[in-house]
Amino acid sequence: MDPIGWLRLYRSENVGPATFFRLIERFGTPSSALEALPELAQRGGRKQFRTYPRDAAEKELETLRRIGASLLTADDPTFPEALRVLEIAPLLTVWGDAQLLTRPSVALVGGRDASLNGRKIAHRLAGDLGRAGYVIASGLARGIDTAAHQGGLATGTVAVLAGGVDHVYPPENAQLHAAIAESGCLVSEMPPGLVPTAQHFPRRNRIISGLAQGVVVVEAKLRSGSLITARFALEQGRDLFAVPGSPLDPRAQGGNDLIRQGAILVETADDVISALGPPPEPRRESPAPTVSAANENDKSLSDAQKSVLALLNVTAVTVDEILRQCQLSPSTLSLVLLELELAGRLERHPDMTVSLRA
Repeated sequence: MDPIGWLRLYRSENVGPATFFRLIERFGTPSSALEALPELAQRGGRKQFRTYPRDAAEKELETLRRIGASLLTADDPTFPEALRVLEIAPLLTVWGDAQLLTRPSVALVGGRDASLNGRKIAHRLAGDLGRAGYVIASGLARGIDTAAHQGGLATGTVAVLAGGVDHVYPPENAQLHAAIAESGCLVSEMPPGLVPTAQHFPRRNRIISGLAQGVVVVEAKLRSGSLITARFALEQGRDLFAVPGSPLDPRAQGGNDLIRQGAILVETADDVISALGPPPEPRRESPAPTVSAANENDKSLSDAQKSVLALLNVTAVTVDEILRQCQLSPSTLSLVLLELELAGRLERHPDMTVSLRA
């Protein structure tokens, strides 16, 4: 494993998870992909492109070592298989027991302003699911997340953070943060020390749902961030559950609406276990990345880019639809999309669609 190369590639500008995996698929190693980045970005229309500096990557790794955390990359056997297969994240910073990431898990999420009953339900569900063999995943936020981690601490819990693994948020969860680092697992795709902003939380939510076989929403308002996690769960093919609540309580409206739309109603852990079945044995082997040939010449790629740009606008479309319309090979289309994304002209969306940046 080349941790410096992995970090430099993923932290380089305009390299998101899907782009990272396309680059590895095409060039085989992070170092080879890094060498190709400036030329790819230039062909996509960007004059200057700087890769993430080596000294910054070395400093990040040293910080992780100093606090007792580590970098986990997608070529490691303990890397969560689901995150690799769904191309949700190519690397994670991990503080604690990384083996928990190889075990089947259930995500418990909900509102920060949770009711006392909501917290009790989350705590009880986490404990019962943990004793049944499931790791409990959540986001270490106030309210339902906190209760879920506390309920799952004895049997195994994973906290996915929007900031760095060493950044405690909210501050009142400092003791719980330390306890999870000691006996559970803190996870982030962000550098250590990073203070999260609003844009980081949807990325965190996507990892929470990606890690889990099922997502349980305990309490959520109609505009709760927990519903973003629920939407990701459906996009990722996860089972979605919700605990019903009083129609008079706005904190229950989001969960009740999910049930109305088809989410599985949950009153006890048995409702979740009966839908998911007993926890399966985790996979511990990871497939080696494949390498594709890169034989396209500049003229053919220029013509291909024109064809693709003629089909794109700010409205998102699927890659399959572009492929059907442009009559290009999958490898050529993949390279053109890479060039446009590295140039900052293309945006990839969580539902596997793409569009031009507005």
